[in-house]
Amino acid sequence: MAITASMVKELRELTGAGMMDCKKALNETNGNMEEAIEFLRKNGEAKAVKKAGRIAAEGIVMAEVRDNKTAAIVEVNSETDFVAKNAEFQGFVKAVVNQAIATESKDMEAFLAEAWNEDASKTVKDALTEKIAVIGENLNIRRFEKIESDGCIVAYIHGGGRIGVLVEAATDVVNDAVKTCLKNVAMQVAAMSPKYVSRDEVSQEFLDKEKEILLAQAKNDPKNANKPDNIIEKMLIGRLNKEMKEICLLDQVYVQDSDLTVGKYVEKVAKEAGANLTVKKFIRFETGEGLEKKNEDFAAEVAAQMGK
Repeated sequence: MAITASMVKELRELTGAGMMDCKKALNETNGNMEEAIEFLRKNGEAKAVKKAGRIAAEGIVMAEVRDNKTAAIVEVNSETDFVAKNAEFQGFVKAVVNQAIATESKDMEAFLAEAWNEDASKTVKDALTEKIAVIGENLNIRRFEKIESDGCIVAYIHGGGRIGVLVEAATDVVNDAVKTCLKNVAMQVAAMSPKYVSRDEVSQEFLDKEKEILLAQAKNDPKNANKPDNIIEKMLIGRLNKEMKEICLLDQVYVQDSDLTVGKYVEKVAKEAGANLTVKKFIRFETGEGLEKKNEDFAAEVAAQMGK
């Protein structure tokens, strides 16, 4: 029976095995899909299948910057923190971030389908599947972002990869003072988790929604029962400004000098360095954010394996 590309693709999706392994299995079983799956399992090529449904919410974030101009950041997940600290896993994540810094892909589907930088006969998905089989846990390349800039990009990794940040700035001067400033800004992003660079990025829709929420809170507060609307309006403006100072990076109090905002700190460094320096963008990845984490009960797991 002639083996088609669509058959190989289907078997890959069912098993997670490599393309050439799937093609071989289909040839050996004359195109029978069920027998091909069994063939792969018997030969250890479909080990990843049993692990694919398990929650991978640990892992690390890693970033790479080249020549201050090109950078990438990735999050790769594992099931346990133990594996996240493993040299084999960390080496794989390093290869993934190198892949990301060279990629032209804009989404994860395209990224996983492209040729693996360490072996062009494989895809990134193939390399991931093979690593799952070697390490013995479900792994997931969850997300990546790449930045290319005419100015300067810096990276900061906190807590051994728990949080990773890229900061991009427009600047006509790139020296140690500017890079140290941007590294400090990246540390601020890691610690304080802003949502926006500045108020200019905050949409009117967001502001209207926040005003609606704050107005409802104010009117439901018994202390405000007898206050006229113009007083409540002033209260809303004050509360909204306070919120902007929390969610907008440049308005935040600079953690290393509480007499300055982040914006004033950047202005100060720019003046001292003789630079036109503006923070344009930041990316912040925190490992496992938004993912459900598995509550391990090792006693129950051992008991289940022993048939008790």
